[in-house]
Amino acid sequence: MTHTRPSLWIPGFLLFLAVGCSVREAACGRDPDTLPPLTEAEAAVLAGEAPPHIQVTVLGDSIAAGFGLLQGEAFPALLQDEFSTDGYVRVDVVNAGLSGDTTAGGLSRLEWLMEPQLRILVVALGGNDALRGVSPAQTKENLARIIEGAQRRGVRVLLAGMEAPTNMGEQFRAEFRAMFPDLAAKYNVPLLPFLLEGVAGQPELNQADGIHPTAEGQRMIAALIYPLLRPMADDALSR
Repeated sequence: MTHTRPSLWIPGFLLFLAVGCSVREAACGRDPDTLPPLTEAEAAVLAGEAPPHIQVTVLGDSIAAGFGLLQGEAFPALLQDEFSTDGYVRVDVVNAGLSGDTTAGGLSRLEWLMEPQLRILVVALGGNDALRGVSPAQTKENLARIIEGAQRRGVRVLLAGMEAPTNMGEQFRAEFRAMFPDLAAKYNVPLLPFLLEGVAGQPELNQADGIHPTAEGQRMIAALIYPLLRPMADDALSR
């Protein structure tokens, strides 16, 4: 006897109802007052519009700016490439790296970075503070104010740590290194302990100045950041 498998075809209107119930159960008889508010994406779909994009901004210095390289070789552009490759068509990565910038400079720029679609701020500052001998306490205060300013506006923060140069002395270096996990714990933000992990001190991954990464070094930085950034983007897209 020949057995016929049941058909997997579902009438269009039944599929619509199934999807509609899973997304917004008011259509299936639940009291609308008991339901959570519509997400931005759901509201856009119901209005017949495309779901809005979310913005990821990298607030950094010459490393983020891609000093000595093409713009597309800097790690923010490479993060955009990663998202695009993985099918994230609603994620826009903005490079707000500025050569020579310090945490004080980043704090002064924070207000005009607060675009309506900004959802995630990658803070990659501090290296120039150390090079200029700014006290770790002052650097920490500036970073705290950046994080607080972003969080007040509902923007999530990913904090990237740095290391102070060896000529600053061990006490300075220890205080500088410790402030990043301290801030991450205090404000409950994800932390990349060292932005240049595996890159710093490697001649083949740095330009002739020994400070700024080559294109390959930038790719390694992007590879460190993306696994931390992607779940943050997933969360932002679901809201």
